[in-house]
Amino acid sequence: MASISKLSCPNPTTVSSASFRPKVVQPVCSIHFFNTKSASDKKISPSSLSLRSNLAIRAPLLVRCSQHDGNGSPIKRTVLHDLYEKEGQSPWYDNLCRPVTDLLPLIASGVRGVTSNPAIFQKAISTSNAYNEQFRELVQSGKDIESAYWELVVKDIQDACKLFEPIYDQTDGGDGYVSVEVSPRLADDTQGTVEAAKWLHKVVDRSNVYIKIPATAECIPSIRDVISLGISVNVTLIFSLTRYEAVIDAYLDGLEASGLSDLSRVTSVASFFVSRVDTLVDKMLEKIGTPEALDLRGKAANAQAALAYKLYQKKFSGPRWEALVKKGAKKQRLLWASTSVKNPAYPDTLYVAPLIGPDTVSTMPDQALQAFIDHGIVSRSIDSNVSEAEGIYSALEKLGIDWGYVGYQLELEGVDSFKKSFDSLLDSLQEKANSLKLVGL
Repeated sequence: MASISKLSCPNPTTVSSASFRPKVVQPVCSIHFFNTKSASDKKISPSSLSLRSNLAIRAPLLVRCSQHDGNGSPIKRTVLHDLYEKEGQSPWYDNLCRPVTDLLPLIASGVRGVTSNPAIFQKAISTSNAYNEQFRELVQSGKDIESAYWELVVKDIQDACKLFEPIYDQTDGGDGYVSVEVSPRLADDTQGTVEAAKWLHKVVDRSNVYIKIPATAECIPSIRDVISLGISVNVTLIFSLTRYEAVIDAYLDGLEASGLSDLSRVTSVASFFVSRVDTLVDKMLEKIGTPEALDLRGKAANAQAALAYKLYQKKFSGPRWEALVKKGAKKQRLLWASTSVKNPAYPDTLYVAPLIGPDTVSTMPDQALQAFIDHGIVSRSIDSNVSEAEGIYSALEKLGIDWGYVGYQLELEGVDSFKKSFDSLLDSLQEKANSLKLVGL
């Protein structure tokens, strides 16, 4: 099995992404992308999965072969189905916009959940006319801008939850979740985050919703308290092993504090960000400039991720965890976030292919999802060479890379980015509201 270095050590000065693309040997299905102008207008048929033009994947996925479920009805197969069925990793989609029915072909292709964040909604609402009618009604009814924003968001989340409800039911609450994040303005407000999570959970009112809470130091206690209330949580913006362990402990503490005799419906994922780690560490390595430093570019993120999975296996074992299992507790799955490649010199599946393992989730935006469906290889890779991951992690430390600083800096940038997206969207909605009022006058 390929080691971490073989999967994640591109040298941006000498290697192109094409050289890292794995060759598919005797695929279960042959999937092709055709660039036809009329493709986005085609209806879904048994042989094609067409995506509407407002998704970045413009061309239809044509599945050349299919299997049968025993009743004569064909089941469309993609590599995403194999990812879940053979290796136990759930592929999710990191995007959401109207109409949410655009998710149907993705669900058919094997997507099992959806993640959203303030940046995703900022793009969706500010660049689409699909929200205009509801927004106009909200403004005319006297809603303030932020209240209107949340009603737009809640509707999308509710509609998406409905689409993924069959997966949630089939897996007995193990999958089929849709994530919605509390206001990024609350990243340093412990109690405010708890109240916001309670409110969001109540207004969305769907069993398969995940309330996203950032893994800031101030929100770690919030995670514990929200879990103790029986609310399922997607913990986001995790960039370091130290903070990840605190997140696990908050989940375990919350389960223990809940007082529930049946813990089976309280679940969680821990969103561990990957590509942004390489973006920052690569800059630090280039500043150091030695051959040894330059050779470690593109390796930091996946090495740390492999060690996060090792920590996950350790923490979800032993007497403490077994006591919770007896009450129906489910593991807090690791979710790989920020899986799109930021450096075009790196292979386009760099943050997906090396991170495959059981009881994990990979949430992919359009770029990463399309790349993996097109030429991804399904094989357990996350723990194929943990000792090498440990070597890379240590080598970076010896070069002066402070992992604590990396995690702290990326957390600051992540929170700031979401705040800016949130504020920008509210500003654009205010402008739209002003124009509606002028038209009314």
